[in-house]
Amino acid sequence: MTEFWVSSGHHLARRTEGGGLAVTDELLLAYLARAELVPPPEACAAERALHAGLMAAPRRAVAAAEIAAIADADARENWEVVLAFRDRLLAARSIEAAYLDIVRRGTGGTPALFLNQLVHLILRNALDGCEDPFVLRAGELFFRPQIASTGEGTLLLADAEIIAMAEGLAQPSPLVAMLGREPVSDLDVLTADNAWTYWSRSDAFTMALNLGSDPRSREGLARVIEAFVRHLLHREVQVTPRAGIEDRDWRWFVGLDAEATRIGNALWRGEAVDEDARARVLALFTLTFAQADGVDPRVGTHPVYLLLAMTPDRRVTLKPQNLVAGLPLQGDAA
Repeated sequence: MTEFWVSSGHHLARRTEGGGLAVTDELLLAYLARAELVPPPEACAAERALHAGLMAAPRRAVAAAEIAAIADADARENWEVVLAFRDRLLAARSIEAAYLDIVRRGTGGTPALFLNQLVHLILRNALDGCEDPFVLRAGELFFRPQIASTGEGTLLLADAEIIAMAEGLAQPSPLVAMLGREPVSDLDVLTADNAWTYWSRSDAFTMALNLGSDPRSREGLARVIEAFVRHLLHREVQVTPRAGIEDRDWRWFVGLDAEATRIGNALWRGEAVDEDARARVLALFTLTFAQADGVDPRVGTHPVYLLLAMTPDRRVTLKPQNLVAGLPLQGDAA
C-alpha cells in the first residue's frame, strides 16, 4: 500500500475494533507540540508550567486555577479552548465519534483549524488503501480551502495556503502582471501522465485539480463523498456528477459550503438567482441511498442534490459537516 497524508498524524493513532481511530497520548502530544501551543519566550511561569505538565501527562486533569494563573488573557482563552477540545476527544470512543459529537451538538468554540485536522485524520482512515491520486487530491477539499482559477475553458482548484505563500514570497514580473497570470499556473495540474508524482508530494498540497474539464476529478470527489458518508454514517450511497439539475421535483439538497447553501436556498425558494451567482456553482452531484430505511419519507427514493460553489473572491471552503448534518436521515440512521 502506498503511503499518503502522513501529516494527518494517522500513524500516531490506533484503530479501534469498530474501524475508527482511538486517541493516543502520542496524538495529544503532537497537538501540544504545535507552534501555536508552545509557550513563547515571553510567556509567564504559569503557562510554561501548564504546558510542561501536559507534555509529561497529556491526559491529566487541569484545574481552573491553573488557567486563571496565566497572566496573558489571550493565552488563558487559548488554553481554555484547547483543553475543552482535548476533553471532547477523550470523552468519545473514537476520533470519528468525537467529530460527530462536535458537529451535532455544536462546535463550542472549536477552531476551524482543529476541525480540519480531525477531518484530515478521519478521511485518511476512511481512504486507507486508496490507490487513486484523483480521489486523494479531491479529498484535500475536505480539509484544506482552495482557490478557483478559470480561463480557457478550465476550472482549476489550488490549495489556498500554497497560493498565499506564492503571492507573499515574490511579486510577479511586469509581464506576468500584464498577462494576468495567477500563481496557480506555476503548479502542476494533476493529469493521468503525472498522477504517479502525487505520492511523493501528497503532504505538500502543490498539485492543482482540474475540476472543470477532467471528469476524473469530479469522479474522484464523488468517491470521497461516498467514503466519508460510509465511514462516518455507516450508509452506502452512490454519488454521481451531474451537468445540471435534471429532476424538476427537487426534494432535498445539501450545500457543500456556505456559498452553495445560500445559492441553493434561493433556488429552493424559487427566487431569482443572477448569472454571477449561478456561475459560482462549480460542481453538482446527486446522492442516492442504497437502502431507504431511515431516510426522510419526504425524500424517499428521490436523489439528494449536492452543490459546491465558490465565493465572489473565488475561495472554495468545503464543509464536510454539512454532509453529516444535512443528509435526510432520521433518528439512529443519522
